[in-house]
Amino acid sequence: MAYLEGSHHVTLSVGHAQEDVDFHVKVLGMRFIKRTVLFDGSLPIYHLYYSNATGDPSSVVTTFPWAQAGFFGKRGTNQAREVLLSVPHDSLNFWHERLTAHDIEVTNIERFGKRRLKFEHPCGIEYVLVGNEADPRVGHPGHGVPQEYAINGIHGVGLHVATPDRMVEFADEVFHSRGRLLEEGDVAALQVGDDKHGNHLEITVNRTDEQGTWRYGAGTFHHFAWNAATLENQDAVKFAIEGNGYTDISELKDRKYFKSVYVRTPGGALFELAVTHADGGWTCDESPHELGTRFQLPEEFEHRREEIFSRLEDIDI
Repeated sequence: MAYLEGSHHVTLSVGHAQEDVDFHVKVLGMRFIKRTVLFDGSLPIYHLYYSNATGDPSSVVTTFPWAQAGFFGKRGTNQAREVLLSVPHDSLNFWHERLTAHDIEVTNIERFGKRRLKFEHPCGIEYVLVGNEADPRVGHPGHGVPQEYAINGIHGVGLHVATPDRMVEFADEVFHSRGRLLEEGDVAALQVGDDKHGNHLEITVNRTDEQGTWRYGAGTFHHFAWNAATLENQDAVKFAIEGNGYTDISELKDRKYFKSVYVRTPGGALFELAVTHADGGWTCDESPHELGTRFQLPEEFEHRREEIFSRLEDIDI
């Protein structure tokens, strides 16, 4: 039977590269593990990767800084909207003080009976810190964030949709969710995959905002990736999706560190089925302690290395 283990990574279209690095590394304390480029199209755009201490697949946030190219998106409904990150349950006071000290406006919210912290990336994308107990993933202690309070990884993704029943139907039938585990007002929480962390899907009914953009553009979600574990299972999941009539799905794409298939969901969000490369994943071109120290390119772009690098923003890691 086709299955999904849980999350793999999340990819965002952000503003400028340096402000993105500063936010994820110097404010959130995440580990910078990869600097490469967008593999699609001819326009040189950075692809930056951040993770917890060990680079677990369910901990990785990746970004495309589009502001330099002048591409901007619009947040709205029928779109992935919130980056949900897992932190130790007793760390929320620390994070409230830290974010405030970095001049980031933080809001205490309550969801499903538990406190959370909501704030924004400099480009406007919404982030939520969710406190979890006994998350086994190891956070990265960086830039003044102690190990015991560091971000463990992805908690899940928040979607805004105008017709939630169609998205729930998709999640149940082809993503094998466990149904509506929790409901509160206009929000329903589902769990995709097994009991591992990082697999929560939260659906908000939003019929007031206009349709959000789906193209590349600073300030918007691009996709959320689920871990398909093996290429054989990835094929089985794709076959099941197509067999249910959802044919807006891509061919297999080799992203060097993982292999991917993309599907546009009935709720508008773009989902990816990802499988980490068997020959090393993040460490196929850098050793574990060197991650993020060199500018990496796929082989087909190597002959353009000097030109591509000259057209990208300088960033200080």
